[in-house]
Amino acid sequence: MKAEFPERLGFLFEPKRYKVIYGGRGGAKSWGIARALLIMGAQRPLRILCAREFQNSIQDSVLKLLADQIADLGLADVYEVQKTTILGANGTEFIFSGLRHNVDSLKSKEGIDIVWVEEAQNVSAYSWDKLVPTIRKNGSEIWVSFNPELESDETYQRFVVNNPTDSIVVKIGWEHNPWFPEVLRHEMEDLKARNPDAWLNVWEGHCRQTLDGAIYATELREAEAANRICNVPYDASKPVSVFCDLGWADHTSLWFVQRIGLEYRVLRAVQDRQKPWPHYLQLIQSFGYVIEGIWLPHDAQAHQLGTGKSIEEITRATGLPVRIVPNLSVEDGINALRTTFPQVWWDKTNCADGLNALRHYRYEVDPVTGQFSRKPLHDDASHYADGARYFAVGMREGAKTVKLKAPSLRVQSGSQGWMAL
Repeated sequence: MKAEFPERLGFLFEPKRYKVIYGGRGGAKSWGIARALLIMGAQRPLRILCAREFQNSIQDSVLKLLADQIADLGLADVYEVQKTTILGANGTEFIFSGLRHNVDSLKSKEGIDIVWVEEAQNVSAYSWDKLVPTIRKNGSEIWVSFNPELESDETYQRFVVNNPTDSIVVKIGWEHNPWFPEVLRHEMEDLKARNPDAWLNVWEGHCRQTLDGAIYATELREAEAANRICNVPYDASKPVSVFCDLGWADHTSLWFVQRIGLEYRVLRAVQDRQKPWPHYLQLIQSFGYVIEGIWLPHDAQAHQLGTGKSIEEITRATGLPVRIVPNLSVEDGINALRTTFPQVWWDKTNCADGLNALRHYRYEVDPVTGQFSRKPLHDDASHYADGARYFAVGMREGAKTVKLKAPSLRVQSGSQGWMAL
């Protein structure tokens, strides 16, 4: 079989544990990877996992890209494209999955030869830490492709700034694509003339200094400069407050904070979704902190149809102290967090995904004016950002008006309180 292939991506056919391709638009990264995997899968049986951080349906995957390449390469007699998988006549199999909410189930997918993580700029530290050890077959490989956003993003730090052992990391751009279309060249030149900074990111693959419309860009930059994003140890002599943003289809996000003198020390941030509230109560228990209060948003007082109880009532039944965050506007909450930032120290490891969400939290663009509105964009960054906003409001506003409902206590591992709910 003869097939056109970008010369700069020839290394894909050489054995390496990590093959990382990053850069701007128009470099044919995904196109080249899809071709390489199909060619290799036609030559010998391979089990290939195509993954991304979020995949709500098969339409979010690269299945169609692979199907198009099968047709272009004349491999229709080699591969059968099904609704949710692609099967090769020789036993090769392409499977597709999101990482964030399925990463634990990937442990059951034994014998993966190659995992291709597409749009990897969005992949969290949690997902990488879970995925990498599951790809453990002898000779297995991890392929990573992405367009950079922020230099602080987990994927950029993990693979570009700190190259892992047995890796090849290649930046590729439009200038390396011999089939770069003229229509895209015009778009590129127009953006360069109109917005050179955006052109550097979109087409040249440079990291942005900040995302356009980023809400906490200044505060995070100042925290970095002051070394307030660092290792933050737990002080066992002081209690911990937990600030919660609740969700089901959306994420439930938790921030664990100690107040020591005039400082706020953020120990960790965790989130999950489609889990019942007792799951998060068990999670809070698992860290063994002295819990001063569980801070819940005002909607935690609403009664649930299934249990007839509110989240607040379920939490109080465990004996944990409960506080309700004052119901301020989003704008007031953002301002509260901005003014609190200079007093906050963030654990760089245990808060990595939460901090990444804060870096990506930004304002919506008004579709009529094309300008940023005063309303934050609701996306995957919102849930951690809402929890952080509750932290600021709760610490700075709520303490004035809301009294603790029960004494502080240490939550012991093995407590049966959660399971009785």
